[in-house]
Amino acid sequence: MEQILKLLEKNARLSVEDLAAMLDMPTQEVAALLDEARAKGYIRGYRTLVDWQAFGADRVQAVIELQVKPKKSRGFDEIADRIADFDEVESLTLISGGYDLQLVMSGRSFQDIALFVAKRLSPLDDVLSTATHFVLHTYKKDGARYVIEEPDEREYN
Repeated sequence: MEQILKLLEKNARLSVEDLAAMLDMPTQEVAALLDEARAKGYIRGYRTLVDWQAFGADRVQAVIELQVKPKKSRGFDEIADRIADFDEVESLTLISGGYDLQLVMSGRSFQDIALFVAKRLSPLDDVLSTATHFVLHTYKKDGARYVIEEPDEREYN
């Protein structure tokens, strides 16, 4: 199972037949393992990594750190569940260090993100503080490099 998951994590477009050939396993066995992985929640979805900057789309991404007040009965889960419900939130993780939660979101502009933080995120009762960091350039994401190497014209012989 672990080998199948690792292969799919690198390339979600692999077919059952491709996986079976790569792992020297019967197709039916691979199909059954994939069904099991989906049923048990090991596979949460299939994604395509898009380089929106290369595409030329107006898109700004931000990493937002939050200090929150955990609840006695549920810890960070209650506030995290509320924040995760926002459609704008792409990822949300509990982290160690100076902040409790880290979320990643995208918008069409810096103002879109600033308004989300000011009007939807900060007013939540359990949010104590936020720190917003705008992504200026992506070099690598989810294991894929986003940099197209171009020759440096400043170099000389």
